[in-house]
Amino acid sequence: MVNAMNYYSSQDSHLVAVDCIILGFSDNEMRLLVHNRAMEPAKGGLSLMGGFVKNDESLNDAAIRVLTDLTGLENIFMEQVAMYGDVNRDPGERVISCAYYALIDISQHDQSLLDKHNAYWTNISNSDQLIFDHAQMVVDALNILRRKAAIQPIGLNLLPEKFTLTHLQSLYEAIYGEAVDKRNFRKRMLSFDFLEKLEEVDKSGSKKGAYFYKLKDNRNLLLDTAYTF
Repeated sequence: MVNAMNYYSSQDSHLVAVDCIILGFSDNEMRLLVHNRAMEPAKGGLSLMGGFVKNDESLNDAAIRVLTDLTGLENIFMEQVAMYGDVNRDPGERVISCAYYALIDISQHDQSLLDKHNAYWTNISNSDQLIFDHAQMVVDALNILRRKAAIQPIGLNLLPEKFTLTHLQSLYEAIYGEAVDKRNFRKRMLSFDFLEKLEEVDKSGSKKGAYFYKLKDNRNLLLDTAYTF
């Protein structure tokens, strides 16, 4: 009979990490939370935020810990992207990484926590400068976001509680990297039953102003609602 302890101890051991593609939206641009790596290999290089999975953590728990420690936010929209396990993906050690992407409202995060971790926001176009296979993780995450945003309003997690239709259109243009026809977009958005028009008007863009909208109360139902452009 094979001794279980000997069986496990005789196998190769690997480190398991989570890497988080934390996305935000500001000034009509998609933003990515990054930091400059503090150790070798690739010291000083642009890196995603992440960490190693602890013995008493699941993958999801580890990702939630990283996100909460960095932003101070809870109940963040987060989904797993993929596992990355190329033998030489991390020159320092054999590390298998599980990537997650998260969508947050930038205005709600705790800046002091970002400063503590030397983290900062950069334009998503700079993701090609990331170390190791992190750039591929971002590409994969954006592909998932674009597919899902076409059938579910998950992109609204990137906006503040109240927003105008102009803000909403700018968000989708940033997600897809292309212009959207204003009239058709607004008509399509208003045809779905997940936006509530407010009496408050945003006059920052014009004297006439634009009405603010917000998500209707049942957010869980909202995220299960399918639609197509």
